[in-house]
Amino acid sequence: MSELTLYERMCQKLKKTKDSFIQKVENVVYYGDLDDDFFDELEETFILSDLGIETATKITETLREQIKETKTKAKQDVMDLLRQIMTEMVEVEKHQTELPVIMLVVGVNGVGKTTTIAKLAQKYKDQGKKVMVAAADTFRAAAAEQLDVWADRVGVDIIKSVQGADPSSVVFDAIGAARARGADILLCDTAGRLHNKVNLMKELEKITRVVEREGQGFSVHNLLVLDATTGQNALNQAKTFNDAVHLDGIVMTKMDGTAKGGVAIAIIDELQVPIEYVGIGEKPEDLIDFDAGEFVRMLYEGGGQNEEMED
Repeated sequence: MSELTLYERMCQKLKKTKDSFIQKVENVVYYGDLDDDFFDELEETFILSDLGIETATKITETLREQIKETKTKAKQDVMDLLRQIMTEMVEVEKHQTELPVIMLVVGVNGVGKTTTIAKLAQKYKDQGKKVMVAAADTFRAAAAEQLDVWADRVGVDIIKSVQGADPSSVVFDAIGAARARGADILLCDTAGRLHNKVNLMKELEKITRVVEREGQGFSVHNLLVLDATTGQNALNQAKTFNDAVHLDGIVMTKMDGTAKGGVAIAIIDELQVPIEYVGIGEKPEDLIDFDAGEFVRMLYEGGGQNEEMED
């Protein structure tokens, strides 16, 4: 499938986010004057588009400075400046993973973490990689069984234990099995409880220590799965997990069913962590590589006429 086709698919699937965003922003830009009220309203619009207060303020203040420097008055030029500012904001370098790699996949229950692991397993297997999965989410009822079904469907080996077992012991066993079987990628499903941040951090820190101690010869890639439909809550989750385990990348699920996809920009900006994949459907091929610059370009497509703003 060509990159152009993927881009077109992303545009189609993320229509709710795009339409919601562009309509709100254009309503401010094309019907406002370049005064203090304009910038206040624009900032509020970005916040309502799930960009968050910090990111919204940064965009608005940067735009204010650039308009002052360039003496821009044309409405389409203002839109172009906004697109340029946001594009630069999301230009975060993606981490290059070296094989073999241990991928710790984290995220709260209900975000589609286990399904995402299955899609990743399918994607990597289709690329010719030898993939294994570890069912280290031992607290959620039927989590291991769900991953077992997916592993069988995809055709990859799985390491699992009984419900309630120590997650780090499952990861320990999985690393040994991955080394013995010559796996290129080990995907570890970890527990996703956020009701007690202290327990979450201790649990992930223990798993991390096991990986550091036992994973000689493997690189490590920590991947967070977020539900895009939760908007700002996704940003808060990202911050919490980044405190618990240094994140290397993010997967945004359910991007096709929400108008809150703008939170992706806030997450990249505030955490400086790249979004590697987005889920735009239920099928394995609906987990696509994410290009943040293309995402911003998509948000600004279909702008209005290049009319002059009033002084």
